Amino acid sequence: MKTSQIKETTDYIETNFPEMAKAFKDVCTEQYELFCRKQVNYGPKNIAVGTDLSIDEDVKLSLTGLWFRMNDKIERLKQLLIFGKKDYVNESIEDSFQDVSNYGIIAQIVSRGKWGK
Repeated sequence: MKTSQIKETTDYIETNFPEMAKAFKDVCTEQYELFCRKQVNYGPKNIAVGTDLSIDEDVKLSLTGLWFRMNDKIERLKQLLIFGKKDYVNESIEDSFQDVSNYGIIAQIVSRGKWGK
């Protein structure tokens, strides 16, 4: 998409749906801050599964690990939302959505060869 088209679409959303646009940006900032806090705790090797992600097999392993993590969170959401199960681990629905979102972004970073750099 051309830069002019991107500006046109973002201007449209920000003009016609200002509260939604602001809320989206706020959530993105919160997600980034959560990502940073967790990376300070875990470091990049947890996602890289101890590798340097220099070969395709290592990238595939990392992306598979991310898929498993995302699947765990989706299953958690299914238990809470679909089946109405109680929360016994003090992890809210919003926490699970945050994790799925961040794992998706992390997967894109890994795919682009920028993880841990």
